[in-house]
Amino acid sequence: MMVSDDINSGVWRGRFGRALAVLCLGLIQVWPLAARAEKVTVFAAASLVGPLDDIAAAWSQDTGHEVVVSYAGSSVLARQIQNGAPADLFISANPAWMDHLIAGGHIRGDSRRVILSNALVLISFRPGDPVDVADPDTALQALKGQRLVVALTEAVPAGIYARQALTHLGLWDAVQGQLVQADHVRAALGLAASGAAPWGIVYASDAVADPRVHVRAQIDPSAYDPILYPAGITARAGAAARAFLDHLTGAAAQQVFLRAGFLPVGAGASHPAVAPLDNADNPDG
Repeated sequence: MMVSDDINSGVWRGRFGRALAVLCLGLIQVWPLAARAEKVTVFAAASLVGPLDDIAAAWSQDTGHEVVVSYAGSSVLARQIQNGAPADLFISANPAWMDHLIAGGHIRGDSRRVILSNALVLISFRPGDPVDVADPDTALQALKGQRLVVALTEAVPAGIYARQALTHLGLWDAVQGQLVQADHVRAALGLAASGAAPWGIVYASDAVADPRVHVRAQIDPSAYDPILYPAGITARAGAAARAFLDHLTGAAAQQVFLRAGFLPVGAGASHPAVAPLDNADNPDG
C-alpha cells in the first residue's frame, strides 16, 4: 500500500513538473510580444472613416499593436494636438494644418508625408441627369434655390475647397443664401444622404461611402487647391506609430483607400498652389 502511494505521488509530481515547464515556456515566448505591444492613437480627418478603420484593424491583427482612431474636422484635431491632446499620428485633409503643427513643434517634420489625394463632387439626394457646373446658369437652374450642404467654409478643409470651387465657377455669391454648413464633411454627407439638404459638395470618397447619394457632377480640379492628405507623427509617438505610418503608404493599405474612392498622390489635373493658412490662430477659423 505504501509502495502504491509512493508511485502515485511520483507520477503526480512528474506530470505537475512537465505542465509547469510547458506553462513557463509559454510565458517566456509570449512575454516579449506583450511587452513590445503599443497603443497608437491616430487623429484623422473625418473623410477617412471606413477605410482607415479597416486598415487599422488588419494591421493590429497582424502586429499585436492597438490602433485607436479619433475622427473630426482637420482644424479641430489640429487645435487639440496644439493644446496637448495625446495623439501619436495626425492625418489631415489640408496641408496647411499639418505645416502649422510642424512649425509649432507638435509634429515631427521629418515624418511628414502625403499619403492620399481626393476630389470634389456635387451630389444630390435624388437621382438625375449630370449637371454642368462649369455653366453658372445651368448649375443654378439645376439647384433651383434648394439647400446646398457643405462643410464649414472658413475652417474645415472640405468646406474651404468647396468655397474655392464655387468662387472659381462664379457661383459663390448666388448660392450663399441656400448654403447649409456642417461641422465636417461626413456631417455634410449625412444631411445630403438623408434628404435634409437636397444637394451637397463633398469628396469623391464620401460619395462612394454612402449609396443614398448620387453624383451629379465632377468638379474640375483646377477650381480648387489640391486635396492632399499629409500624415505625420507627434513628438510623443513611439516606434509603432511610425511603423503604422509606413504601412499607410504601402500597397495593401493604398488599395483599400483606392477602393473607397480616394486617389493616389499626384492623380488628376494640375492644381493651383496651396494657399497658406491665414486663420490658424483663430479658434473659430
